Amino acid sequence: MAMVLAAAGAAWASPATAPATRPQVPQSFIRFVEDGHGGGSLQTADVAFQNRDGATVHLIAAVHIGEKSYYDALNRQFQDFDAVLYEMIKPRGAAPPAPGQAEQSDSDIAAFQRFLKDVLELDFQLDDIDYTAPNFVHADLDRETFEKLQEQRGESFESLMLQQMLNALNQSTTRQSDVQSLQDMVNVLTHPDMERQIKVVLARQMGEMDTAAMGLEGPGATVILSERNNAAMQTLSQTLAAGKKNVAIFYGSAHMPDLAKRLAAEGFEPLSTRWNLAWDLTIRPDQPSAVQKLFDGLIKSLQENK
Repeated sequence: MAMVLAAAGAAWASPATAPATRPQVPQSFIRFVEDGHGGGSLQTADVAFQNRDGATVHLIAAVHIGEKSYYDALNRQFQDFDAVLYEMIKPRGAAPPAPGQAEQSDSDIAAFQRFLKDVLELDFQLDDIDYTAPNFVHADLDRETFEKLQEQRGESFESLMLQQMLNALNQSTTRQSDVQSLQDMVNVLTHPDMERQIKVVLARQMGEMDTAAMGLEGPGATVILSERNNAAMQTLSQTLAAGKKNVAIFYGSAHMPDLAKRLAAEGFEPLSTRWNLAWDLTIRPDQPSAVQKLFDGLIKSLQENK
């Protein structure tokens, strides 16, 4: 009987004495997930935090070009928040653009993003996200302040992009990465579905580029990351003080690890992580490879010249 009681007591006590597992914040808020069939998916994180007062903050990472379904799902999700704090470097006092009405910026960054959107047959974030929604709150530097701070520090998009690319290259200069790069090239040329084979190559690199972006924050904080995160956290403090209890911060994925640390310093603890599908990279076997497209083009040209 004693043994039975002891066993029963141990069984009853074990749940209470088992160490609680705390949800982990992902190191990178963007990831590529292999599907085992040559393709996969590019995903961005939505990490929920909560403080002792019961206020919940979601860090919802953005990728600036993605599937239309990705942005449509985010628009629906945003309706559930008291406030959505968003990034956008725009002129002081300017209203946010309506979906599909974003200005055609002459910046190299915006031009490159729109180029990728067209080449990869994806959508552009500013064309699909509804920044005019009543619960959207600007939480970024205005253009005038941003440009002034960059000028003071001798910082530019171009120099930071170059540094970020060099960081990514330094992190990937291994024999294994070289073999992967060679295999990626073979897949693009010879495997079905050239369009998505190219996207798979880019998706694999995006997580590494995100990690490299975090490395930009050395002893001197950058305007593009730290100063903008300062603005986001200041707006968050004002939003919470106004009584909002369910808030989202919608920012680029490279900003999120630093914002997560700042939330932790403010007493917020992680609750959960979910991943949103940004790019569907399931390989379609009925789509041609690069080599097949080349030969199809040659055959068509020969037929037309007969």
